[in-house]
Amino acid sequence: MDVIALLSRLVEIPSLSREEKDAADFVEAYVRAAGLEPRRLDDNVYFKLGEGGDRLLLNSHLDVVPPSSNHPYPPFQAVRVGDDLYGRGAVDAKASVAAMTAAVVGLHRRGWAPPPGGEVWVALTACEETGGGYNGLESLRPHLPPLSAALVGEPTDLQPCVAQKGLLILNVHARGRTAHAARAHLGENAILKAARDLGRLAGFAPERADAFLGRPTITPTTIAGGAARNVVPDACTFTLDIRSTPAYTHDELIGLVADLLESEVEVHSKRLIPVATPVETPIVQACLRALPHAQPFGSPTASDWVFLADTPTVKIGPGLSERSHTPDERIDCRQVEQAVAAYQGIIRAYFSGDFS
Repeated sequence: MDVIALLSRLVEIPSLSREEKDAADFVEAYVRAAGLEPRRLDDNVYFKLGEGGDRLLLNSHLDVVPPSSNHPYPPFQAVRVGDDLYGRGAVDAKASVAAMTAAVVGLHRRGWAPPPGGEVWVALTACEETGGGYNGLESLRPHLPPLSAALVGEPTDLQPCVAQKGLLILNVHARGRTAHAARAHLGENAILKAARDLGRLAGFAPERADAFLGRPTITPTTIAGGAARNVVPDACTFTLDIRSTPAYTHDELIGLVADLLESEVEVHSKRLIPVATPVETPIVQACLRALPHAQPFGSPTASDWVFLADTPTVKIGPGLSERSHTPDERIDCRQVEQAVAAYQGIIRAYFSGDFS
């Protein structure tokens, strides 16, 4: 089965988050038939090639978001039109799943193995798309040995992503005092307090900038306040979506916002931290050696890289990120084939050492 047939079969297996069993069963059987020994944790499938302490992980996710309206073809039918393959998950991220799997299986079939002391691990995981408390890679990490480096398979047009924004969500509570609207001076209007705070945020930008991602952005996304048309409101709450960068920790950003505002700041979520890998690290240099025309860049979108924050990591995979989650999701099959060679080249380059 070539990589396009593998990708087509994966696209045709619906695998919404928390419904990845059939896809996991399929890749587990595929890897076992290739002569490797897959392991299983829930609907996470993982396997290795080689034996040693220098461990390179290749990770991508099996789950997809639900179909949207107006797909040009049935979303779970892999339809080839010229060089493009249509289907939900074709870009995000089953092309990376197929290419990573085919790359390592292909190396094994040709008799290649990492040099003594090296291991290549592949982890095909669940629930990346949910953004909630359960995540496949996060759950799998304690079952993996210590890692030296990693590749995360997401659509980057086969360019090496070396920095990724995080997501910090804050709920801001403006407190006031109720009164009849006809005697508004007897109350304290929480909506006006919230408005003052929003005005402060409109003119605020954190000073420190990341070389690849720029400054963090702070965007109000929801607001609610007031109980009746003739009552001065005593509460107004708004949400801040903060896209963070490695220039600040989340706790630093929380402190900056809390010092700026009158209102009370509550942390809704800070688990999706920003991450980055210096260009001079071996895994980035391996990518640049395998793909000499590639340009490192920073990505605004989150991924399972956040669960590899302790490991030098590059996010790289076939496909255009802009096509993720769209009705028109499709991928150029030629780039999927290129991705197999790219992953193999990165693996070989990483274990060849000496990047001086």
